[in-house]
Amino acid sequence: MEMENMSAETVGEEKVDQEKQMGLEENNLSNQSIKNKEIRKQKKRRYRFIPRFGCMRLDDGVPAAEQPDAAGGFDVAAGCNGRNHLPTHLVVMVNGIIGSAQNWRYAAKQFVKAYPNDVLVHCSESNSSMLTFDGVDVMGKRLADEVISVVNSHPNLQKISFVGHSLGGLIARYAIAELHRRDLMTKSGGENGEDESHKGHKQVPVFCGFYSMEKVASRASWLLGRTGRHLFLSDCDEGKPPLLLRMSSDSEDLKFISALQLFKRRVAYSNAQFDHLVGWSSASLRRRNELPKRRSLLKNVKYPHIVNEEKSYTANAPQEVSLKAKVARRRTTEMEETMLRGLTRLSWERVDVSFKGSMQRLLAHNTIQACL
Repeated sequence: MEMENMSAETVGEEKVDQEKQMGLEENNLSNQSIKNKEIRKQKKRRYRFIPRFGCMRLDDGVPAAEQPDAAGGFDVAAGCNGRNHLPTHLVVMVNGIIGSAQNWRYAAKQFVKAYPNDVLVHCSESNSSMLTFDGVDVMGKRLADEVISVVNSHPNLQKISFVGHSLGGLIARYAIAELHRRDLMTKSGGENGEDESHKGHKQVPVFCGFYSMEKVASRASWLLGRTGRHLFLSDCDEGKPPLLLRMSSDSEDLKFISALQLFKRRVAYSNAQFDHLVGWSSASLRRRNELPKRRSLLKNVKYPHIVNEEKSYTANAPQEVSLKAKVARRRTTEMEETMLRGLTRLSWERVDVSFKGSMQRLLAHNTIQACL
């Protein structure tokens, strides 16, 4: 009996010792866990203000490499250094007036997320901030030089697409003609020309169609430098027709339409409402009587802000009056019609967008850039 009691007591003491040991181990683990958390917090605080370049991870786990360039622009592609698959499709994103490459950060990320194995997105910076006042032609040449530099740095590229926001669409169209002149377009092969652009005329929605106010705005176009004169068709360099009028057809030195025709797709994105800088008809390359009826606009199930989509078609252009005759009369409406006819000789897809019911409608002109 005594031996049995002693053995029972011994077992009880050993059990208590084991429980104490387990408790100490648990305390050590919890203390170590607390220390690890503190170390992680310190690292986060240490690197909070350091800009994060290189490899970032997209929402679905696809890594994206962001590579800045000396000019302030940057390239975004899937994967980090050492990836096996090199992208063959260059997407060039062009900002609008007083914009920059940073405006495209979200859109670039979405492109790479959708096409991780094929796409290299280049967010242009050659025409940022106040440089957007230098004129469409000057900016187009700068963009062409920038694209050539990117292509030379990535010899594996085979296709090219352009995405332009507002004024960026006009800049891209000029750059495309310049690249065509330098014989780059036939080497690379055009893929898509996506454009949230405008023809560049006196229509400013905030003036509600009042001709007197639009006329005052036209006379104040000098505030935007050469770009303002181009947009309001008031330029007359060396006695030539306005630049945007010339850009609606092929000229002797630059084949604007032929170059644009090399692209498989041309898409015009436009705000159906709330854009106080670019009108719906201008952005969508339509006449006002060709716009869809607002009551027929329906939300897209997948993309609720898209309210209308039109497949590509080519308009039948009637016989044209010479550009010089129209410029001599200085009738802006005739020049606008000429530009529209010239551009719609090519097929265009149209995507109409509305931010109705959303706070984003207050900045619809810029919001459409982030939601392309």
